[in-house]
Amino acid sequence: MLITSVVVYMAITIGIGLWAAKNVHNTKDYLVAGRSLPLSINMATVFATWFGAETVLSVSATFARDGLVGIPADPFGATACLLIAALCFAKVFYRMNLMTLGDFYRKRYDSKIEVVTSLCVSISYLGWTSAQLTALGLVIWILSGGALTLTQGIIIGAAIVLVYTIFGGMWSIAFTDVLQTVVIIVGLSVVAFVLGDMAGGASKVIATAAAEGKLQFFPSGGLSDWLTWIAAFLTIALGSIPQQDVFQRMTSAKDEKTAVRGTVFGSVIYLFFAFVPMFIAFSALMIDPTLRELFKSEDAREIQRVLPDIILNKTPLYIQILFFGALLSAIMSTASGALLAPTAIFTNNVIKPFVPNMNDQALLKAVRVTLVVFCVAALVFAVNSRSTMYEMIQNAYKVTLAGAFVPLFFGVFWKRANSAGAAASIFFGLMTWIGAELKWYPTAIAGTDIPPQFFGLFAAIAAMVIVSISTEKMLPSKHHEAIPHR
Repeated sequence: MLITSVVVYMAITIGIGLWAAKNVHNTKDYLVAGRSLPLSINMATVFATWFGAETVLSVSATFARDGLVGIPADPFGATACLLIAALCFAKVFYRMNLMTLGDFYRKRYDSKIEVVTSLCVSISYLGWTSAQLTALGLVIWILSGGALTLTQGIIIGAAIVLVYTIFGGMWSIAFTDVLQTVVIIVGLSVVAFVLGDMAGGASKVIATAAAEGKLQFFPSGGLSDWLTWIAAFLTIALGSIPQQDVFQRMTSAKDEKTAVRGTVFGSVIYLFFAFVPMFIAFSALMIDPTLRELFKSEDAREIQRVLPDIILNKTPLYIQILFFGALLSAIMSTASGALLAPTAIFTNNVIKPFVPNMNDQALLKAVRVTLVVFCVAALVFAVNSRSTMYEMIQNAYKVTLAGAFVPLFFGVFWKRANSAGAAASIFFGLMTWIGAELKWYPTAIAGTDIPPQFFGLFAAIAAMVIVSISTEKMLPSKHHEAIPHR
């Protein structure tokens, strides 16, 4: 019955996605839903796309093991990203009438910066997309009762998401996100109520979590612990701003006011609801203390089994259906967006500049072909990774923090930023970060080890400022003509 319910739900989702594809007539429809989504749907796409597998399985399990201090990146950094993007960038992006985030770098700087930053953004998505495919494969593997391997589950899950995304693009994502948002909220709320009751009630669960120090938010160690915590927060809070999925959700709204409101409301709902899986995971440990053994596994991914195991072994069938329905909704909504986003920016801003005569229909076809190629690449990455989804996502955003955030931020807010400064920022930011990761030079200052992404971020800022100022007479800034003011 459980497997039948899951299959029916996934079939309905695919059906909705294919039905939504009738709205796709050109590239604009495919990438940003024709910039026509009302507030309710825009808000749902922000929430459902951000509320992914890592929130339900990985962040919740990490909280159960380490407490709030162990998860500064998600949901806290992720929420900060959406709020900053909405309040500081949404109106600018919307007024510039951009198709992809890469278009910003071209209009503000030049086509070379467009290609390089778009490559950085596209590559960064491998980690996030792979995390979603891994989660989908994990669920299918668990539900199969061992009949399938994890690798086979990942392949099947990727094929399902690919089917409805490849035809409808952002329109399919938008319509399926509405259904998935409802299923997530209703399903996880009921599961939280039932498991909380099994654990002795919500007040007991919260009190026990507090007694074990799980509700401590800030680190209690020395400078090294604080720097690690701040780095994890900033990596997603800033590093995920120059991401195509954030951009396309904001710019798919029907107007700039909706773009801002939809992203803000979606982020607030996300932050509030992210605590529900955490509550469920800690309740699970109270119900079955043997689940703590998963924390000792050498394979970091094992902790992600906390919720699926307790649901399958300790709850009635209707709770299993609600949980896995909500989980699959969270995964598929995020996975579809994670496939479309890098595909859109790579095709439009890396391939298209080298094929200047490409018409709209040819571009749409190229997007769909690239979608399949990127899906295969993410599959390979997912099958070979041994990191948790939480770790995979943090690592992904280090790329854009070092190589794409500074040109974006300074491009909007600093009039003197020019293409030479942007190029230097990208080069020195990435090379300094990579060097720190590979230990090409000492990363400890005064006995404290500095997180590698800090070196990349600071180098990117310094290069942007120094080179832009020193070359401004030769390469005037394009801020006035690129950034609309009204």
